[in-house]
Amino acid sequence: MKIFPKPLKKGSKIAIISPAGSVEPIQLKKGIEMIKSKGFSPILGKNLYTKFSNGYNYAGTEEQRIQDMNWALNDPEISAIWASRGGYGCQHLLKKLNLKEFSQNPKWYIGYSDNTVIQSYLLKKGFASIHGQTVKTSSFGVTDESYDLIFNILKGKPLKYTLKSNQFNKEGNAEGELIGGNLALVYALLGTAYSFDFKDKILFVEDIGENFYALDRMMMSLELAGVFTKIKGLIVGGMTNMGDEKENKQYKDSFDEFTYKLISERISKYNFPAVFGFPNGHIHNNIPLIIGAEVLLKAGKNVSLTFKY
Repeated sequence: MKIFPKPLKKGSKIAIISPAGSVEPIQLKKGIEMIKSKGFSPILGKNLYTKFSNGYNYAGTEEQRIQDMNWALNDPEISAIWASRGGYGCQHLLKKLNLKEFSQNPKWYIGYSDNTVIQSYLLKKGFASIHGQTVKTSSFGVTDESYDLIFNILKGKPLKYTLKSNQFNKEGNAEGELIGGNLALVYALLGTAYSFDFKDKILFVEDIGENFYALDRMMMSLELAGVFTKIKGLIVGGMTNMGDEKENKQYKDSFDEFTYKLISERISKYNFPAVFGFPNGHIHNNIPLIIGAEVLLKAGKNVSLTFKY
């Protein structure tokens, strides 16, 4: 049974940390002001704006980033943790995460993209998290709804989505625990102690900026690992900037059809419902999902996803 944090109250403190890539203060200004406008108190991590270049522009050294992460996880005054952005670097922190006080006082962790690995870690320890927009908005912007729905979850409000059908959908109903996130990170964790447990789960995946062959390689790895014989359903979110920009006419689209075609072909022989075009990922309308929640997925003429938490 998964543990869900208590709803936040007016004035609750939300820690903002940078577990992966570096950020500039101007990139977080809108998000921080929004948190304040919703009645919460943003608390900035000590190394939020630190920079460390080592083949990638990290938000500090591994030691600095884990210091902020463990502070946010375990400080009893913090009620939720919101990642400033993704990028790359969260895997560095996995072996050093400390949940000693967090286990007694669970709190929501909010993020997506590279934050998928943190959410996988928390789920293996029994804690749900929010796969949703980071404090930093994307270059293509983010809808107000993307943030408003996160605040609804933080306040303990119920969550249910109804969507139009997609040509690549596989009809059917499924019920199970929702897992997943960014496909590249789900793939990167395969075979490690930090990988998701796929048995009887509903898997969500999204991605950005992958060549088509790389996308197929990741799907092949999931297949070779037996993932598609274990899951009860699949939800495919945003797939943008896929393939070659000069050749792919849908390069800037949120839901790349050729990517969907590749995924659809890869799962065609498996008997589980699949939903394509779910609005979560590196896209303008990035509505949140609750990783670890029991969900009821119905895929027919219309699609519904109901969360139980």
